[in-house]
Amino acid sequence: MNRLLALLLVFVSVIYGCSERKVVLNPLEAALTSDHPKIKRVMDSVEQYEVQIRYTQIDRSTEKPTFKDYDLQVNENKYFYPASTVKFPIAVLALEKLNATDSMGMYTKYFVEGDTIESNFAKDVTQIFAVSDNLANNRLVEFMGMDHINQQLTKKGIEPVRFSHRLGYHTGDPRTKPLIVFENDSTTYLMEGSINTTPDPLDLSGIKKGKGYFEEGRLINESFDFSLKNYYPIKAQHEFLKRVVFPEAYPKSEQFELSSRQHEYLLESMHTVPRKVGYDEATYYDGYCKFFMYGDTKERIPDHIKIYNKVGFAYGTLTDCAYIKDEKNNVEFLLTATILVNNNEVFNDNQYEYDEIGIPFLAELGRQIYQIELERTK
Repeated sequence: MNRLLALLLVFVSVIYGCSERKVVLNPLEAALTSDHPKIKRVMDSVEQYEVQIRYTQIDRSTEKPTFKDYDLQVNENKYFYPASTVKFPIAVLALEKLNATDSMGMYTKYFVEGDTIESNFAKDVTQIFAVSDNLANNRLVEFMGMDHINQQLTKKGIEPVRFSHRLGYHTGDPRTKPLIVFENDSTTYLMEGSINTTPDPLDLSGIKKGKGYFEEGRLINESFDFSLKNYYPIKAQHEFLKRVVFPEAYPKSEQFELSSRQHEYLLESMHTVPRKVGYDEATYYDGYCKFFMYGDTKERIPDHIKIYNKVGFAYGTLTDCAYIKDEKNNVEFLLTATILVNNNEVFNDNQYEYDEIGIPFLAELGRQIYQIELERTK
């Protein structure tokens, strides 16, 4: 009897001890269990919003930076539409191709055959990051072709990915247009286009979404099919960003072959806000293409906080992939997240909850992670 009583006392003490033990959350969980309404209303229906997040802490205690990732629902087999986030690798690969072309450089002027817009590659890169310009992106696609883009990403270990179309419109034409390149102010030459592989339909979970979509002004009561569209999952986006910001952390074979001048120009373009390159601040406020921390405000971003990122928004899907650095407070981290805000489940009707739910969630997520990093012992 005494032995049984003793065992019961031990059992009760163990149960009591467990009930008193504090549950330790990882930092991403801590951010996402916030009671802030901008976080809570999404997390209460996280499956509905198809949220995927990867957050990376950076450790610089060794010669090369090391990374610790924290994930929520990251799944490369669960499709989301990447929208303009694909412009980031397109810009980088265009610079890389220029670096391997003796007759062309960042400031070489050119135009696409049949178009009237004269540009240069540096200007295209600036426009892509400052205001997410579709035309600038599409010019770089004509310069490279989809096959080159996909092959180079795979070669650098960025996979799975599949870039298949230009932005602003979708065409199945696998041909790129020739470029008219200025050799000097008065002499031009023709750079031939290319014929690219016709994409196969993607076979992924969630590749068909919703219950309807509009086409040519008519409602089609069927799920919207994304199977021929671009595919650029969270893991690939995050790894691409790491290779660009921290090339020294990767073997030479996985680094992008940019000159130091190109790399510096790229990073400068990535964090520069629109007003600093001549865009009207009333329309293109600092947070226009910076969803994390500042997307839900029109206040200026302090000069000591630099957000190196690329956002995308289309078909109700919002995505941001960012390296955030506070130079004054010794804070730096990587954050990539996507969210679908399409409550009526109809696509192409322009009825998406970007401003009501999506951008506020991403902005507050960025602030929550930033606060955790401010308090983190480094």
